[in-house]
Amino acid sequence: MATHTMLTTVDNPYSPFDEWDAWFQFDLAAGYNTPGLLARIAKMSNEISEKDLDLAIMSAIDEIVRENVSGVHRKISKDVEEA
Repeated sequence: MATHTMLTTVDNPYSPFDEWDAWFQFDLAAGYNTPGLLARIAKMSNEISEKDLDLAIMSAIDEIVRENVSGVHRKISKDVEEA
């Protein structure tokens, strides 16, 4: 089992794990554009491994939550069975 983490906001009633489309629509309608924020903060490249990409995204999530400039972002986790 592995723990996956995602970035969300305190007021979004949908789960980005299980209800991505509804979560994303709410996020955009509220003016957050959380995926865009994550993309701006994460140090990503086409030249890094998938593992390093995952680490960059997790690091960016932690930074966004730690700084929490808007006061609305939080990190959520979900245990997922891996094959």
